[in-house]
Amino acid sequence: MMESMGKMHSAMSLEKPSSDADLDFVSLMLPHHQGAIDMAKTELIHGKDPQIRRLAQEIVTDQESEIQLMRHWRQQQLGANENSPEGPLSDGKTQR
Repeated sequence: MMESMGKMHSAMSLEKPSSDADLDFVSLMLPHHQGAIDMAKTELIHGKDPQIRRLAQEIVTDQESEIQLMRHWRQQQLGANENSPEGPLSDGKTQR
């Protein structure tokens, strides 16, 4: 769990603030959600309580769906900036 949290905090700290609160929110929520998924998957592997395991599975399902939505939204927002000096990112997004 702590390793998942460390990766999440590290990824969040790499995000550079912009002047767009919506974009900043999504950019920070993406690693936050991924951290929740990673922790939930650890629970699914090691956890014993059926109720908590069910919760962990719901977290994986819900957060993966929200990640897809946020990535799609961010791609649409940054699409207009594809010719920015920073250029496109490896995942098809544009750097800020």
